[in-house]
Order: sequence, then structure tokens, then C-alpha cells
Amino acid sequence: MSRGLFGTDGVRGRANTHPMTAEMALRLGAAAGRYFRREGQNSAHRVVIGKDTRQSGYMLENALTAGLTSTGMNVLLLGPVPTPAVGFLTRSMRADVGIMISASHNPAEDNGIKFFGPDGFKLSDEAEAAIESIVAGEIVPAQPANIGRAKRIDDGRGRYVEYAKTTFPAGQRLDGLRVVVDCANGAAYRAAPDVLWELGADVIAMGVDPDGANINAGVGSTHPEACARAVLEHGAHLGISLDGDADRVIIIDEKGRVADGDQIMALMAARWAGQGRLRGNALVATVMSNLGLEHFLDGRGLRLERTKVGDRYVVERMREGGFNLGGEQSGHIVMTDYATTGDGLIAAMQFLAAMADTGKTASALAAQFDPVPQMLKNVRYAAGADPLAAAAVRAVIADAEARLAGTGRVLIRKSGTEPLIRVMAEAENETVLREVVDGIVAAVEKAA
Repeated sequence: MSRGLFGTDGVRGRANTHPMTAEMALRLGAAAGRYFRREGQNSAHRVVIGKDTRQSGYMLENALTAGLTSTGMNVLLLGPVPTPAVGFLTRSMRADVGIMISASHNPAEDNGIKFFGPDGFKLSDEAEAAIESIVAGEIVPAQPANIGRAKRIDDGRGRYVEYAKTTFPAGQRLDGLRVVVDCANGAAYRAAPDVLWELGADVIAMGVDPDGANINAGVGSTHPEACARAVLEHGAHLGISLDGDADRVIIIDEKGRVADGDQIMALMAARWAGQGRLRGNALVATVMSNLGLEHFLDGRGLRLERTKVGDRYVVERMREGGFNLGGEQSGHIVMTDYATTGDGLIAAMQFLAAMADTGKTASALAAQFDPVPQMLKNVRYAAGADPLAAAAVRAVIADAEARLAGTGRVLIRKSGTEPLIRVMAEAENETVLREVVDGIVAAVEKAA
């Protein structure tokens, strides 16, 4: 069936507007409960629910709980925890399904619902389509004696904190390192500073005062300049900038310079390959990753496996090929040795481990390769419009591809989470790069 609800990362939209309404959350909960409910005793049907710090999370949490319990699922409410914590706890607590209520890096007015299977990984397209089909039909409730229960789990965050610390090399500590951590007023506002402090770092925490409306507002991985200012102000050795649900990270070196996911993955791939632990001698990344990363890996006898955009597709390729490292330029770093989805905190800890192990500064580790000049612009389009179908837009894109043949590339795509056309190009000549991107953007804007 066609996918009308699920995008590239669950169901997402503006709070109290379809599909992010209490009514739809209730139906989604009931449909997921019906899909995942196994035969057997009622006590075995279990779901964990986490959320970030958006005010609308309360509404969606209650609606999902009602839907799930109506089909016989027992609900364990974790409260505000990072998205990777939900993946971890779904598996650790032997749940049938995990749910994260978050719109990640989006503003507070948005929200979303992400599902995890009993193995802790995000659902496949087929599973999401099946749930969507159930939503569209008549959902059979449980008999009165089989209605589920709900209770709050007070130590969910603590369990994740303790697990995260186990991913740091045994015997190493962060004593003497001053670290700024920007939690985006989001889901990791308590977990991330706790982990770093307990490992010995001198922690300067920011973005740790959520009020329901300030998540990602001028802070976090989409605004790394806030963390960069704090690094310089406090003379910190490193800055860690997380997004609202802490599944992505941007690193700031001691000079206030930003290192994106490509640079972090390059460092980890080279280190893991040297340690004999990079499976398949390959890194999995999306079509958005810079050509410079590909050249860096080629020079070390390693491969770059590209997927379409979305960390779920990175994870799918990793699982298919048996790879253990992948991610996105935006800062989703997936390490299946440690987590089932992107984990910004654990990725940052890998960077800190490299600093502790080598004695090198963040700036020496964060610039692994010279990126090919890249430009990305977003064009918002009206509901129902399809700018990429316009003949004039297709003609401009074809001209751009011909112009960059052999010296760069063009990538045009629709966002899976917002009504945006993303126009990205790479080229060795920056003047040509600007001309190509601006030409495509102008054509798309005219058709939008």
C-alpha cells in the first residue's frame, strides 16, 4: 500500500495537526499493539515509550498509552530519554516494541513517533506499511480481562547511563579534559552530562533547561555556533553538540571549529581499521556524504558504501552486509557494536577515547580530510506541489549534471520529514558550484 503516514523516520508533523494529533496517536498505538501482540500470557506483551522534552509529548504519550493498552499491551513509560536509549531498553527489557516520541532536530512545534522492533532496531518499510494498513482499517480491541496496564519506570535513564559508560575503553578516563556538552534542551539534558562527569571530565553543560518550548531553539547540533562560543569562552578542549533526541552529534574543536559527521566517521573508520575491528573494511554512509570522505577511505584501502538518505537505510545496509560502522554527514553515527541506531553521546565518547589514547588535540583529530567544496540549500514548497516534476526544473538539473561531469556531482531530493527540496552539489571549482546550485534553486522556487 502507499505510505501516507510514515516518512523516512517514523511519523512526523506539526503538533495537533494531522498526523500529529491525539486521535492519530491513539490509533497508531492501537495498530502497533495489534501488530506486535503475541499469543500467550498478557504479562508478556510489553512496550517501552520514551520521549524528548516537547510539551506535546505529554499529549502523545497519553494517547499512545491508551491505544496500546486497549489492545492488551503493557506500557512502560521511560520519560525523557535519548532515542538510542529507547532502542537499547527495548531489547534490554525484552519488550515487543519500543516507541520514541520526538521530532529530533525539528522545532518544538513539531513532534514525531518512531517505532523500534523487539531487536531494538527501527522498523522495516514492510512493518510500517503493515501498521499503516491496520490504522486504516477496523482495530479489534482486547477483551476486558486482557486490557493492558501502564506504569512509569524510574531508572530507565540510569540504565542507559550505566550502559553508555561501558562503551568507553576500560581503564581510560577523561581526567583533565574540559568538555562543553550542548544538549539542545532535549532528551539528553541529564544523561549526557552525567556520563561525561562520571568518566572524569570537567563538564560545562548547556541546553539543559528544557521548558517544553525551547528544544533546539538556538542550541544543539543544528546551531553548533552556540557550543563553539562556549568552547572558546571556557577554554574547553572539546565541544559536543547533540540534537533534540541525541541521536546525532557535531564536534567542536578547541579552536571553535565545527567537525561534521563525515569527519567523525573518517576518524573512527581509520582507527577501527587500524585496530582490526572495522568489519568488511567499509564504512556505510549516505549519498550526502562528501566526496572527500570517499577519497580519504580509498587512500587507506577502505570502501564507502552509499545508501539513500536516512539513518534507517544506513542501518539496513549495515545489517545486510555485516558492517559495524556507518552514519550521515548530519551527525548520525551508527555503531552496531554498541547501539541499534545513531547515538550522539556514544559517538562523542569514541572521539574522546581517541583524544585520551593519542594525547592529540581535538583540532588534530577532527580534520581527517579536506572536503570537496559542497553547497546545500533548502527550498520550501507548498502542500500538493511537486516542483521536481516541472520540465523547466528537470532541464536545469540536467544542464548542471552535464556541467559538473567528472569534477563534481549534483543531488536533488525531497526531505522525508519536512516540505523541502534539498539542493546539494559538490565541485572542485567554487564559482561553478555556486552558479549551479543557485540556478537549480531559482528554478525550483519558481515551480514551488
